[in-house]
Amino acid sequence: MTVLRHSRLIATAALLTGALALGGCAHRPSNAQIGTGVGAVAGGLVGSAVFGSTLGTVGGAAAGALIGNEVGRNNDRGYRHRH
Repeated sequence: MTVLRHSRLIATAALLTGALALGGCAHRPSNAQIGTGVGAVAGGLVGSAVFGSTLGTVGGAAAGALIGNEVGRNNDRGYRHRH
């Protein structure tokens, strides 16, 4: 296994572990929490595919987490106004 593949595997495993840890933060996670986890995983995968580096994976995960959190937060607000 090359060093690049090994570092990608470690970064992906860390991202998935972080996403699973976020899921355990609350009994009923909010849409913002779910969006953060899903966005981090998706962003990490896209960052890894596009940039092909650990920095790209981590940067993609961070950007995905921010975007996913905002989308989820907007959905949380929408539910409050409907009820």
